[in-house]
Amino acid sequence: MFLQLPFHGIDPVFLRLGPVELRWYGLMYMLGFVVAYFVMRRMVRVHRLGMSRDEIYDILFYMILGVLIGGRAGYILLYDLTTYFENPAAIIALWRGGMSFHGGLAGTTIAAWVLARRRRWRFLDIADLAAVAAPIGLGLGRIGNFINGELYGRPSSLPWAMVFPGGGDVGRHPSQLYEALLEGLVLSLFLAWLFGRRLAPGTTLWGFLGGYGLVRFMVEFVREPDAHIGLDLGPLTRGQLLSLPMFLLGTFLLVRAFLAARSDGAAPRGGGRT
Repeated sequence: MFLQLPFHGIDPVFLRLGPVELRWYGLMYMLGFVVAYFVMRRMVRVHRLGMSRDEIYDILFYMILGVLIGGRAGYILLYDLTTYFENPAAIIALWRGGMSFHGGLAGTTIAAWVLARRRRWRFLDIADLAAVAAPIGLGLGRIGNFINGELYGRPSSLPWAMVFPGGGDVGRHPSQLYEALLEGLVLSLFLAWLFGRRLAPGTTLWGFLGGYGLVRFMVEFVREPDAHIGLDLGPLTRGQLLSLPMFLLGTFLLVRAFLAARSDGAAPRGGGRT
């Protein structure tokens, strides 16, 4: 018999101003971008990367565009194309949820490439800086999912299993909190340490790809698959199929970077310019 904790009961809307509703989910995204700025600023200052505040603002602005446009487009294309094809007006309803990490990653990658071309910076330097700042925002986004009562886990008999409004009357893994801890705090600490090693450009990015891919692949085993998709390949979900290549590629490139550093000595990271 399942043990059950009651749903937290937090209203997804934290402030109502007439017809305007301000939601925790959107607030978490905003906080994520604010934290990302301060993380990048600290990394630039501590590691003397030679970037001004205006240049950090530019990187953050491009990251925001990449996350929002790529994340929304990725969710629509990868997870729910039919629904948005039938109701195009819902595409702009970001406050209701519906963002894809993998789409956001693609969007941010394109945005970083465009910025690097415009500023004549090395793409991998910008990507490293964005990667070290990203996990806290990911963790906050998962807390937003938890408050919304969405993306919950599979049935569980663990003492902390929770009954979610859309998940029936059984206790379920609060998988959003697992991801908030692992994608957010743990991955953030790992990448901060990795960035501080000042290895070859791209190393922090490889760590981000490998680390996130591993965490997402593992947590998906206890996360409820999307009802309209189910399992894509045997026991694997679509999220796992998208994350496994990230883990394999990121881990391979990270190991190669460490081996190169051991054999050749780690060259200091540049200031973000060619």
